[in-house]
Amino acid sequence: MATMTSKSTMTKKKLINSISQEGGIHPNDVRHVIQAFLDKMTDCLSEGDRLEFRDFGVFEVVERKQKIGRNPKRADQPIIIPARNAVKFTPGKKMRKRIEIKDSRPKQNDVREKVVLKSK
Repeated sequence: MATMTSKSTMTKKKLINSISQEGGIHPNDVRHVIQAFLDKMTDCLSEGDRLEFRDFGVFEVVERKQKIGRNPKRADQPIIIPARNAVKFTPGKKMRKRIEIKDSRPKQNDVREKVVLKSK
C-alpha cells in the first residue's frame, strides 16, 4: 500500500492487475468491467448528472465562470479566460477519515504545534 511520502501513481493497468490477483479474476474481465464503469461515469457526467457513491464521494459538473487572467510576459494585456464546465469531486466521510488518519502528523505551521511549543 502506498504511503503519503512515496507519491506512487495507481494507473488503470496497476488497478486491473491488483483486482485480478486479489479476486482471482482474469485481467481481461476486470479490464472490461472497469472500462464499462468509466465509460458510464463519463456519459452520466457529460449529460450533467451527479454521481454519488456513498462513503466514497460525489462527482458533479460545475460551471467555472469567465475570468480575467494575466500573461506574466505582458502583464499590461489582460487575457479573458472563457467560462467552462469542470468535474468536481467531493470525498465522502469514510474516504476523508482514511486520508486524515494517514496524514495525521502535525504540519509545521499547525496552530496546535505552536501552542504546545510555547507552553513548554
